Amino acid sequence: MGNRQDSDEAYVLDLCDDALGEQGSRQHRFDWLLGDPGVSGRRARLPVDSYWASHRLVVEYREIQHDQPVPFFDKPDRLTVSGVHRGEQRALYDARRDTEVSAHGLRLVVIRPSQLDADSRGRLRRNRETDLETIRSLLAPAADDEPRPSAPKASDEERVVEAFRRWLTADGWTPVTPTDPHTDIEAVRGEERLIGEAKGRTKEPGTDADTAYGQLLRRMTDESPTTRYALIVSTTSAWHAQRVPAAVRRLLRIDLYEVTESGAVKRIDG
Repeated sequence: MGNRQDSDEAYVLDLCDDALGEQGSRQHRFDWLLGDPGVSGRRARLPVDSYWASHRLVVEYREIQHDQPVPFFDKPDRLTVSGVHRGEQRALYDARRDTEVSAHGLRLVVIRPSQLDADSRGRLRRNRETDLETIRSLLAPAADDEPRPSAPKASDEERVVEAFRRWLTADGWTPVTPTDPHTDIEAVRGEERLIGEAKGRTKEPGTDADTAYGQLLRRMTDESPTTRYALIVSTTSAWHAQRVPAAVRRLLRIDLYEVTESGAVKRIDG
């Protein structure tokens, strides 16, 4: 499989160094970012992929095993100090990094293979010119000390999806590759499955909330009672999403969630 220096992670972080004009601290450990206690009670410091102190910037490169089950990496037959297998622990620790890095006033950029020139298995083709341009677009605002979008998208949708992904992970869910490629987010927890449609801030929140309900209806191909559906919206769309009566949402097994401007997730009863 090659060593870390030859990995896609190293390739991406090298491009980040080029984009920022300086070398980051690889596998950096902060005193405040800790794993779960082991048998001795000691809590190891968790590494981040790279840290640029002058930019107050942390970059995490998350390959496909961070977003979907991969038995080779997950070792489902072995429990970690967290009491779960490695795949579930990885999701827990990713969520902890997301929360703690931001809470300590640092900027966090998460880069995934899907944002770069990658094949269907998430392996980078290493098209350096194209990848460097993408990474510059992700990192340049942070390097210029300007507000940085969470990803190069025109809408607020990805912010909503990422906040909900972190919330799901903290609640014991494991995000997986959606069965339907048009689904925004899908996750499993034991025998439960959740299929979600997300909407961020838009110019037409009412119309877009109605569209999201229609998109969820098209996803309802599984009659299992253990499968539920979620509509995840920004605060600006929450009122519009509630125009579908709660009784109807219950019949359709649709749960409604609001993602606030601060990234908190609230379930709207009904």
